[in-house]
Amino acid sequence: MISDIQKLIDDYLKWLKEKTSLRQLDKWVEINTPYLDRHNDYIRIYVGNDAGGYLLTDDGYIITDLEQSGCKLESIKRQELLKMTINGFGVQMAGRNMQIKASAENFALKKHNLVQAMLAVNDLFYLSESSIKSLFYEDVLAWLDLSEIRFTPKVKFTGKTGYDHLFDFIIPKSKQQPERIVQTINKPDKDKAQSIVFAWIDTKENRAPDSKAYALLNDSMMPVSSAVIDALTSYDVKPIPWSRRQEIVSEFAA
Repeated sequence: MISDIQKLIDDYLKWLKEKTSLRQLDKWVEINTPYLDRHNDYIRIYVGNDAGGYLLTDDGYIITDLEQSGCKLESIKRQELLKMTINGFGVQMAGRNMQIKASAENFALKKHNLVQAMLAVNDLFYLSESSIKSLFYEDVLAWLDLSEIRFTPKVKFTGKTGYDHLFDFIIPKSKQQPERIVQTINKPDKDKAQSIVFAWIDTKENRAPDSKAYALLNDSMMPVSSAVIDALTSYDVKPIPWSRRQEIVSEFAA
C-alpha cells in the first residue's frame, strides 16, 4: 500500500514539473502552473529578487478578477475570511497583491503555498453578489454550528513531501468516531478533487491511522459530476453533496 501511495505522489510531482513553464519579463520571471482558475486559465505567478531571496506574487490577479466579476470583498466578514485563508499558507496581502517571500532553500514550499492560497481564495469567492447571498464556506460553518458539531476551522498540516496543506475543518476524535478532516469545494471539478486527493494522501500517514477525510460539494447550482465523485472515492475521500448533508450529521456530531 505504501508503494502505491508513493507512486501516486511521484506521478503528481512529475506532472507538476512537466506542466510548469517559465518566461522572462524584464526583472520578473513568470511561472505558468498547471492549475486552472475559474475561467479555466492557467494560474500564473511572478518571481523577483528580494534582499538576497525571492518575492513571489500573483500581481493582484485573483482579487482584481473577483472584483471585476462583481464579487466585492469590502465587508468585515469577507475580509476576515480572506485573511484567515491566506494566513494559513503564510501569504500576505500588499494592496490587491497576494505575495510571499522565499529563500533558495524553501522556494518550492513557498511557491506551492502561494498557488494553493490563490486557488483557495478563487474558490471561496468565485460567485458574484448577483448570483449568491452567502459564501459556501459560510453556509457550511453555519450548518456545523446549527448541528452542534464540534470543529476547528482552517487547520494546516505538513505532508510527507514537506508541502503544507490547509483543510477547512477538523472534527476531533471522540469515543464513537475518529478524527474527521473536512474540505469544502465551492465549484466541484476534477482538478479540485485531485488537489484534495493529493493533500489527503500526502498528509494521511502523518495523521492517526483511522482518520477519515470528507469533501463537502456545493451542488446548489448544478449536479456534481461522476468524475469528481469517482476521483474522491477512489482515494478514500468521502464525497458529500451539499443537498445530502443531513445524512452525515450523526457521523459528524458523534
